[in-house]
Amino acid sequence: MAVSITHRVTGSGMATVGALLFVWWLVALASGPAAYALFLDVFTVQSGALNVVGYIFGIGLTLSFFQHMSSGIRHLFLDQGANFELKANKTTATLTYVAAVILTAAFWAFIIWGKTNG
Repeated sequence: MAVSITHRVTGSGMATVGALLFVWWLVALASGPAAYALFLDVFTVQSGALNVVGYIFGIGLTLSFFQHMSSGIRHLFLDQGANFELKANKTTATLTYVAAVILTAAFWAFIIWGKTNG
């Protein structure tokens, strides 16, 4: 039940937050250099200093994406009539959370490694 609720919340959250950020980016882009610079100041690294807001949004959206994807894959198997045994169902439910965290960590490690190694 928790995975199903999380699946719905992450889907709605990604759609809402992603759409708002995209619209903000488009408006900032269309409004000129000052508005676009403000958008970049909020979400990017400035003068070599870590911008926490950008990383929180990025990691949060990435975690939501991987959780939603893992849960969606699990639901594909459930739709086929598989994985209805209680122990297997609980195991795969837990694995969706584990997979989301591992995939998010691997994704951001790859991004940070790419930034540091050119």
